Amino acid sequence: MKKPRVEAPGRLVAGKPCAIVDIGSNSVRLVAYEGLTRAPTAIFNDKVLCGLGRGVATTGHLPEEGVERALAALKRFRTLCSFMEIDNIHVLATAAARDASNGKQFLTAASKALGARIELLSGRREAELSALGVVSGFYKPDGVVGDLGGGSLELNEVKGSRLGLGCTTPLGGLSLMDISGKSPKKAVKIVRDTLRGIKPLEHLKGRTFYAVGGTWRALARLHMRQRNYPLNVMHHYEIPARDAADFVELVERVNVESLIAIGSVPSARRPLLAYGAIVLDEIIRIAKPSKIVVSALGVREGLLFERLNLAQRKQDPLLGAARELNLLRSRAPQHGEDLCLWTDEFLRSTHFEETAEEKRLRHASCLLSDIGWRAHPDYRGEQSLNIIANAAFIGIDHPGRAFLALAAAYRHMGLDEDVSPHIRVMVSASMLDRARILGAALRLAYVLTAAMPDILPRMPLKCSKSKLVLTLPTDFADLANERVHGRLRQLARLIGREPDIAIKDASGKKISKR
Repeated sequence: MKKPRVEAPGRLVAGKPCAIVDIGSNSVRLVAYEGLTRAPTAIFNDKVLCGLGRGVATTGHLPEEGVERALAALKRFRTLCSFMEIDNIHVLATAAARDASNGKQFLTAASKALGARIELLSGRREAELSALGVVSGFYKPDGVVGDLGGGSLELNEVKGSRLGLGCTTPLGGLSLMDISGKSPKKAVKIVRDTLRGIKPLEHLKGRTFYAVGGTWRALARLHMRQRNYPLNVMHHYEIPARDAADFVELVERVNVESLIAIGSVPSARRPLLAYGAIVLDEIIRIAKPSKIVVSALGVREGLLFERLNLAQRKQDPLLGAARELNLLRSRAPQHGEDLCLWTDEFLRSTHFEETAEEKRLRHASCLLSDIGWRAHPDYRGEQSLNIIANAAFIGIDHPGRAFLALAAAYRHMGLDEDVSPHIRVMVSASMLDRARILGAALRLAYVLTAAMPDILPRMPLKCSKSKLVLTLPTDFADLANERVHGRLRQLARLIGREPDIAIKDASGKKISKR
């Protein structure tokens, strides 16, 4: 008899796990998720580069070797899903299976190998799902989504949660390599002629181009390495359009094997880099976006987002993920929620201007402020910084991510430490100042509460014209020791106020000052 599975304490209660299998023109991938949530967490992610689309543009057939590799991968994925007890498997197939004369025969065999029904996406449907993936992964996106696969390029305009009418072109890396006869020079003309008059690109000038797909992510990874970029997170990596144009021209011109960090790109994908570079170069030339932003989310995440109800779609994915980490790692998760409200009141009293984006970053920082408590005290700041800087967050850009990491580090390490210079360069002077102020406030809160819930609401922190006043009820009066005074003084200096601690009885009458 099979033993009932005991869930690990580090897992969330997120409903049943689900999986998506994506049968693409270049790779076949399985991603299993902990559950269907606004910020889904992958519990398993694997792919096989099968090259199903290789030669389809010229022969019209899926290659036999690619079909064999794909079917073997699908059989393996079926077994892995059984290990994870996943019966909710959604299977997508894209351009190669759509365009090949033997595509239908392959899909029948693939469905049998995986034991699941396969949805063959139209080009327009693929463009829609890619754009939904960007909607799910970015905070108020505005621009055009381009999803470059092996067999096709899908384009769709996006503004907030609104999508345009997507379109598809036969400019995937494998198909472009085939129809150009492996001639980059011919490929440039094919791309230029194909993109002329494409409607989504007509509305891209001065806006953001969201680059989706493995080949463009590989190019961005090389650009990262060339810059010695301080983060390894690919999602929301941003390149100014002129810088991107210079880099892709370099990739087109030189032998890719000579590029810095080419070892980070799988050998099977390297021949496609030049063709991905050509497509991106022409998009920049024709449409003149202001910047290129890489999205790690695309069709698969778009499908998950589509399956959420309206209330779930409206949730903030950053705050959702921060709450999940708070729940999994903090001593008392409610304390993080208390910090959000406590710092709300404190910031209001300072009369400092705070945008909606700055407020959501502050709330996320509060929720993440105790996730490193299990580490050795000497390394809590460093561990918290590293976890946050590299976490699988969505709905946040890299400067925002750096802000969260720095606030957590200051909360543990203090304000006098030379905290992570390579992360500090990613934020503006204003953001660094806010991270220090928030870190100082969190340092004060934790010595007052021992990270326990329902205490902070009873000890408000407010600014007057010249003072920063911490008010304690009489039953908390013994908390006002030198350590609390020291941390209050530190915060007061940062905001240009004099520190003050007031003790008040239940009626609000001041008993004494300390």
